[in-house]
Amino acid sequence: MDEAIRALVGAATVKRGKVKLELPPIVENGNTVPLTVTVDSPMSETDYVTGIHIFNEKNPQPYVVAFDLGPRAGKAAVSTRMRLADSQQVVAIARLNDGSFWSDSADVIVTLAACAEG
Repeated sequence: MDEAIRALVGAATVKRGKVKLELPPIVENGNTVPLTVTVDSPMSETDYVTGIHIFNEKNPQPYVVAFDLGPRAGKAAVSTRMRLADSQQVVAIARLNDGSFWSDSADVIVTLAACAEG
């Protein structure tokens, strides 16, 4: 996961704050885990979110999804579902139009891994 994040942000510092990642702390089945990411941004022509990126710690592909946004999006928020192979940390990173990166993370416990069902 760290390598995937570094590939996105390069040498930039990722700061905590502005981003809120919401997902259940415990899920019975890792096949469909809901998550929502919101970013504190006015989404104006001069101050807006350009992207929201989701990463996970233990899945085979750590870079889960990227959402492209712009000032006309109106609101810096996305919702989706993801598969989780095991209990792990999920990280959301937002890129703002000034080039800064902001993040939030959450740990989730999966009682039945997504890849365990036949």
